[in-house]
Parts: sequence; structure tokens; C-alpha cells
Amino acid sequence: MLILRRKKNESLLIGENIRITIIECASDGVRLAIDAPKQISILREELSEAEQSNKMALTPDMNSVWMLKSLLTHSHSDREQKETETGSPKSSAEN
Repeated sequence: MLILRRKKNESLLIGENIRITIIECASDGVRLAIDAPKQISILREELSEAEQSNKMALTPDMNSVWMLKSLLTHSHSDREQKETETGSPKSSAEN
């Protein structure tokens, strides 16, 4: 990690085409201006973490998927067994 000290209106360069300029220094934070090509994504870290968290929430846990499948299969086989024992499928009113 590189640590630099910059004052208001001073800049630093990253590569040949990214310039970060200190706009304001205050006790509650620093304001930065970032000049970079449009194809480079610039995102606050907390938003990137939230995006990753949302993606993980959309991906099902395979253990949960297998457990649900097992429960549904077990429920379906119980219903078939009852129908076999009674000789007829249950009417929709009984379900």
C-alpha cells in the first residue's frame, strides 16, 4: 500500500490517464475529483460490498436446495402412498 500526503488542489496520477485531485479537506472527510476514462468503473467501496452481498443473496445455498427437494419429494411420496391405500386420489376439497 502506498500512502501519500496531498494538500488542497494537489493531484496524483495513476498510470497515464487517471488523475485524482484533492478538492477539499475537512474534519469530517476529504472531497476528491477523479478524472478517468469512461470505461473505468469508479465505485465507493461500501457500494461494491453491498453489490457483492446482494449477488450472494440471490445465489441459493445448495444445502437449502437439496433440503427443499427432499421435503417436497417426501411430501409427494406420502400423498401417493395415501392414495394407494385408499384406492383413489384425494379430491381437491380434501387437499
